[in-house]
Amino acid sequence: MAGGETVDLLVIGGGINGAGIARDAAGRGLRVLLVEQGDLAQGTSSASTKLIHGGLRYLEYYEFRLVREALKEREVLLANAPHIIWPLSFVLPHENSLRPAWMIRLGLFLYDHIGGRKRLPSSRGVDLRSDPMGTPLLPSYTKGFCYSDCWVEDSRLVALNAQDAAERGAKILTRMRCVNARPATGGWEAVLQDRSGARRTVMTRGLVNAAGPWVAGVADAVIGRPLQEPIRLVKGSHIVVPKLFDGAQAYILQNADRRIVFAIPYERRFTLIGTTDLNYVGDPATVSISDEEIEYLCSVIRRYFRNPVAAKDVVWSYSGVRPLYDDRSASASAVTRDYVLRLETPERSPLLSVYGGKITTYRRLAEHALEKLAPHYPSLRGAWTAQAPLPGGDIHNADFEGFLSGLRKRRPWIPEALARRWARAYGTRTETMIGGADSLTGLGRHYGDDLYHCEVEYLMSREWARTSTDILWRRSKLGLHLAPTTVQALRDALGEAEPWRDIASGAAKAGGGGE
Repeated sequence: MAGGETVDLLVIGGGINGAGIARDAAGRGLRVLLVEQGDLAQGTSSASTKLIHGGLRYLEYYEFRLVREALKEREVLLANAPHIIWPLSFVLPHENSLRPAWMIRLGLFLYDHIGGRKRLPSSRGVDLRSDPMGTPLLPSYTKGFCYSDCWVEDSRLVALNAQDAAERGAKILTRMRCVNARPATGGWEAVLQDRSGARRTVMTRGLVNAAGPWVAGVADAVIGRPLQEPIRLVKGSHIVVPKLFDGAQAYILQNADRRIVFAIPYERRFTLIGTTDLNYVGDPATVSISDEEIEYLCSVIRRYFRNPVAAKDVVWSYSGVRPLYDDRSASASAVTRDYVLRLETPERSPLLSVYGGKITTYRRLAEHALEKLAPHYPSLRGAWTAQAPLPGGDIHNADFEGFLSGLRKRRPWIPEALARRWARAYGTRTETMIGGADSLTGLGRHYGDDLYHCEVEYLMSREWARTSTDILWRRSKLGLHLAPTTVQALRDALGEAEPWRDIASGAAKAGGGGE
């Protein structure tokens, strides 16, 4: 190949699938370039329900392979990223008119056994009249079930995969679009364009279209080869309200339309409620929650909880588009969450397109993607990510509380709440971020609250954050907690001239979405 930079694999899309594929490929010895038109995880991957789960409800659609794979991955990811992934108990109040108890017991039995569960407790019945987990619920709910899955900081999972890819030699370019890609001798010639309009040419042996809800647009307008398979865009919306209940448990609520809605403890002071499932037509970048969706989610809460919620209680909302493989299901809820990978070789130049997928199975998706590409890379090394901790996840025995205790002993001057937040976000990389500081004044400028310059600098130098939104809403959820003066101080430091707007308001509608 002649002209421009040369790489082995160009990945279009900086969501969880693109970042996972870039990481896996870089670790197998390929020269990888990932380009993302916005920020990492700016779309679907930052707006999920924040779960690493098998998908209990998918058993009703006989998605046994998907559930089994997801449950096995739950174990792998919990071991490799114990700072951003942790166990979470779910309470399912029984509503016999929707699903009989025997069906739920059977589903939970399968859920306990088909995925090789090792770290999490098995499911059990719950007397909601005597168990504290029943206290927030209406007294008409007397019986329930409890099972375990995991929580994940979804956008941080993307950033950490990109960080690991970069540390293994990959180049990660955000705010960079691929505007054209055409087969060339020995591979592909791609034209990239940054926000200023400057262009550069890259030659690559292979191309991966992992553009999420933009996958069809990239196929048509950029690559000039329409997708081989149909894709279905499904909108999912969530709301965040002040904390509805005490305790660390979450609730999985059945609705009359046979969908389920989660109510999950969120950011200490809030409850996350979601999600909806609606077919979507339009630009994924402009998706937003509707009044009808807010009322739908609130109505489910009112059906179960003593403490009802209404639209006025919403402090933040987000919506987004899931790019699902279209299996022609009648309803959006029934569309498969499994992934499909399609490999084409126009002029013997490999092109892999990614359809669908879940955050939980991103690592296996990446392995399968490299398996499909392997014939075109004879020197490709074998699979490796199953036993490889993500950055900050190399915590001894995956014992997060033990790690946090050690951090506090080594750095007793860090306030307890800040130490826990940092440990959860950065794991063992917290020490790298703090550096040689031996007091709060050594952390650099104090913007207010518990935001210090060392964290801002770390996110910008190590995790591709550029704006206050990147820092406060994707690398963290500090936007829900910081005072307006703290946010403004950060924006001033970053040179953001436009007036600050609090997106954590009842009218907030932030892009992204998924499950």
